[in-house]
Amino acid sequence: MSSKGGGTALTRRNYRLASDMDKPRTTGIINEKLLSDYLHRVFPTSSMQGPAVASLRKPLGFQDLEAHLDRLLLEGEPTEESKDQTLEGRLGPLTVVLDHTSGFEGLLFVDDDLLGVIGHSNFSSIRATTCVYKGKWAYEVLISSQGLMQIGWCTLNCRFNQEEGVGDTPDSYAYDGNRVRKWNVTTTNYGKSWAAGDIVSCLIDLDEGTITFCLNGQSLGTAFSDIKMGPGVAYFPAISLSFKESVAFNFGSRPLRYPVEGYLPLQNPPTADLLKAHKLLGYIKTILSTTIDTQEERLVETECSSWKLHGEPTILVTLAHIFNHFAPLMCKVYLVEDVLMNFLLGILEGGGSVDEHPLIQQLLDLFWLLMEDYEVNECLKQLMMSLLRAYRFSPIIPDLGFQIHYLRLTTAVLHHEKSRKYLLSNVLFDVLRSVVFFYIKTPLRVKEAGLEELIPTTWWPTRFDKEGKDEREPKDESADERLRRRAYERGCQRLKKRIEVVEELQVQILRLMLNNKDKGTGEASRYIFLNKFRKFLQENASNRGHPTALCPPEYMVCFLHRLVTAVRSYWDEGKRMSPGCVSSEEAYVPPQLFYNGKVDYFDLQRLGGLLSHLKKTLKDDLASKANIVIDPAEIQASSMDDLDEDEESGAAQRPFGAAAMGGALARPSWLSSPTLGRANRFLSTAAVSIMTPRRPLAPPEKVKIRTLAVEQRTEEDIEGSHGNDGLLLGRPLEEPDQPITEKSLLEILDGIVMMYNLSVHQQLGKMVVVADDVHEYAIALKDTEEKIARCPSRRADIMEELQKSQKVFAEKLNHLSRRLAWINATIYSKEKMLDVYWLLRGCIRTVEHADNTGSLFAFAPEFYLNVAMNSYSALKNYFSPSNCMDQLPGYEETLTQLAAILAKHFADPRIVGTDIKDSLMQALASYVCYPQSLRAVERIPEEQRVAMMRNLLAPYEQRPWAQTNWILVRLWRGCGFGYRYTRLPHLLKTKPEDANLPSLQKPCPSLLLQRHMAELLSQDKEMAASFLNSVLNQLNWAFSEFIGMIQEIQQAAERPERNFVDTRQLKVCATCFDLSVSLLRVLEMTVTLVPEIFLDWTRPSAELLLRRLAQHTQLGTQHTQLGPSTPAGTQHTQLGPSTPSWDPAHPAGTQHTRLGPSTPGWDPAHPARTKHTQLGPSTPS
Repeated sequence: MSSKGGGTALTRRNYRLASDMDKPRTTGIINEKLLSDYLHRVFPTSSMQGPAVASLRKPLGFQDLEAHLDRLLLEGEPTEESKDQTLEGRLGPLTVVLDHTSGFEGLLFVDDDLLGVIGHSNFSSIRATTCVYKGKWAYEVLISSQGLMQIGWCTLNCRFNQEEGVGDTPDSYAYDGNRVRKWNVTTTNYGKSWAAGDIVSCLIDLDEGTITFCLNGQSLGTAFSDIKMGPGVAYFPAISLSFKESVAFNFGSRPLRYPVEGYLPLQNPPTADLLKAHKLLGYIKTILSTTIDTQEERLVETECSSWKLHGEPTILVTLAHIFNHFAPLMCKVYLVEDVLMNFLLGILEGGGSVDEHPLIQQLLDLFWLLMEDYEVNECLKQLMMSLLRAYRFSPIIPDLGFQIHYLRLTTAVLHHEKSRKYLLSNVLFDVLRSVVFFYIKTPLRVKEAGLEELIPTTWWPTRFDKEGKDEREPKDESADERLRRRAYERGCQRLKKRIEVVEELQVQILRLMLNNKDKGTGEASRYIFLNKFRKFLQENASNRGHPTALCPPEYMVCFLHRLVTAVRSYWDEGKRMSPGCVSSEEAYVPPQLFYNGKVDYFDLQRLGGLLSHLKKTLKDDLASKANIVIDPAEIQASSMDDLDEDEESGAAQRPFGAAAMGGALARPSWLSSPTLGRANRFLSTAAVSIMTPRRPLAPPEKVKIRTLAVEQRTEEDIEGSHGNDGLLLGRPLEEPDQPITEKSLLEILDGIVMMYNLSVHQQLGKMVVVADDVHEYAIALKDTEEKIARCPSRRADIMEELQKSQKVFAEKLNHLSRRLAWINATIYSKEKMLDVYWLLRGCIRTVEHADNTGSLFAFAPEFYLNVAMNSYSALKNYFSPSNCMDQLPGYEETLTQLAAILAKHFADPRIVGTDIKDSLMQALASYVCYPQSLRAVERIPEEQRVAMMRNLLAPYEQRPWAQTNWILVRLWRGCGFGYRYTRLPHLLKTKPEDANLPSLQKPCPSLLLQRHMAELLSQDKEMAASFLNSVLNQLNWAFSEFIGMIQEIQQAAERPERNFVDTRQLKVCATCFDLSVSLLRVLEMTVTLVPEIFLDWTRPSAELLLRRLAQHTQLGTQHTQLGPSTPAGTQHTQLGPSTPSWDPAHPAGTQHTRLGPSTPGWDPAHPARTKHTQLGPSTPS
């Protein structure tokens, strides 16, 4: 016997017993009559059924079973003639796919199966290989992204380009759910808006001449009638899509999700195979529900669910005959989805936990026993693809029933150890985008998602303070408002509980993948997952410039939260088993992971620069502190590797070279195909049209001692063994010799932090927009209601318009408040907030431990500091007011720890990256703007506070000084002559979402830090002089620039031929003004706190500084009073660029009206030698 399925001619195992022919009267197990009864029960013939004809049946044994089964399967099968007959009205190949040879325009990625497509140019178009000219036909499009696309039908004569696509030519017709319109040269409103995860059905009736579209099975009505028909006119399925948009087609290669009566799929379903598969499945069901009682020699009916694979030869041989036919069919996607998946789902329909349904485990054992390995592999792969597709494209209903249904079956399949390991090794990350299983999509259409039934009463804040927050206390609410709010909160709780059911199933799936005890059949699941997870991170970290290759941020957010829950549960289990370990509450990543080469950080930036550079410069420190010796050959190899990477990145940036086509563009694509698989064809109608094979994720690994190739790592490399520390090799002396947890969990924690940095934080900020919209509409509604109350009764026309507006705002708020409830439950819930808080604390502890290693701190990746800053920002700005940060456990202590990190590292010489330095500086500047975080800065040890102030007072030359100056201003603001108002007058009218901006916070000066500043400037005379001189120099420059620009703007405004001012010029002018004001504030603070710098004549710089201060004061006062249009007689008081001969490149050539250092001979280090002509034109004479 040979297999017909799978496309590979492999011989099948022969399961017929050798003793069948030798012992005609008995099988050696059960008697011949009982066997015959059993086989007739399992394989009934249509003509010989029922107990009355049992005596007339011919005895049936295993020797006759094969022929008997063949006869049964041939019954009802279509003849060869009918098989070859094509349906009238259709032209083209029987297998319908996208035409990747000639039927496209623009740049496109097409998937392996030629059914998924991603646009890669302005507006790309592609059509199918088969057309129709008569009858009623349908196909489905699975929407993977909700952007600009036009989907429909076109004829062969249609010519598309980068501007015109399907629906823009006379013989093409399209529906566009992004703009909610239909297109046929002209356009009109039609249908509903679509969202990612929707299914569009495209129907064409060539008997009546109509085209109709459906969205998730609901008809949108006839879009076009009287379409062109007749000889020579045939219609192809076609689509035009813009850059990065992606869809997947189903022409009938799988069962249509929403079949429409009377319409046929473009591709014929495999009718004969379907009939066979259903028959064979029926036989299997009969075996599962029939038990042979050998003692009483009778057949007993039993429940399917209690069936066990005990190894009875009779049953096994019977099943082997069935699987001989069934196995090849289970390699076909249509049959897996229509027959097998529905059968397995039916087993789980009874409810209960997955563990209560052992039948699925027994069936999978049977698959592995009776099918060839390549058949089981293909069957499991197709089953998982079908489940993923079904989960992603199921509509949202209030109880999330569809999603729960598919996740339960996924969990049941992954409970089977051998199947789980195969899927993890070969399918879940390599072929599928299994991260989709952990995503809960947000419904855009609240009504269809059933949220109106779940949350019947809506509510939103009605009173707002200037910061846009609801200022009404619960006691101030009216009774009606209180009832509405409580009803809304109850609805939100109901929704949250239903979402938690889905989340719990997703965590179960991850816990199965992270199982490290299933070592009976090879490597444990966790280590397979770990290596795949690292590759997933590499793909997303190294492709930030190629959006089609990235996991979308909304998927990453859900994946991160489920992963945190699963990791913490395993971490705490380990703690219970080994009490000496660290609990998950105290989790951190030890510093040796960053330099021992056991974990690959790809090309991610380290705090101290490139890894190859660090290995050269810190090799002695590694040897002395961590006992790690670096081979000189490895340093050279890593240096050469860096050069290779530079060359590759340079090649990737060339626009249309072969390297760019094959490397930068032909990347795995996200969410395009119905299988969510990888794109491997790149279609181009540019001058060079090529198709590239799939390119590996990275070039083949060179021999690097620093990093083990991800695929080559074993459990011993990760967890270690006797005398081998695994991932924790090279423990520095500063690191405690205490077990933390299983080392594999440390690497997963490291990956979670990396995920947050890659895209999760960005997505958390993006989803806040819905809450902002609710605030804006609530304010608009309140404003409209106030206008209605004031509207005079005689103005009925105004009243009518106001009432219309009121209705629109109320409807929008009802919609948004329900959607916000969903977002708060899935993204901003208390549990999610605790996850982000756990990450924040983990990053803080990791940075503290790395900092203790001294110079080895430079090996730490930059993203740990980034995540520490960003996660704090998210907790403060994104999760409130629904969840208050103050209520988090250990919140005050965490704030202080983060303050200590910012204060110490913003000027840390071990950190060399400009971007990370700027981020630290900005974070500290934001930190001192809020009273709570400023108090945290004041709580750090005095030694660290003084060191921070010393760094802030460093001279302003040769470094970015604007941020440090701003920090000093914030520490002073509220104490000086100005700032008597709490808000800048021109910023009083702010949007609610702007209320948290650091620049809009009320003054909160720090007297403690002011005291430190005064002590430092008072005690260190040299530092005081250099600091003040640098402040005065920068003030000279900023004020001069400002005055010069004001003059230019004024002159431009006075010219009759040009009466507008360049916006950029205005912005630069405003920036110079802000810089001047902040520098003056710092000057004011210094004069107030440490007047002796100017008045103590024992200081060598006192006289010079006092003169410069007096000159600045005089000039500032003059310009403030006289303005830039001062008469010519006062022009000598102008500063810097306002002087005609001033040249910033040659300050020596500037007139002597310049201040301070602009005077020739001026020396800040020896002010006594400075010429006394310093004051120049400000002298009365």
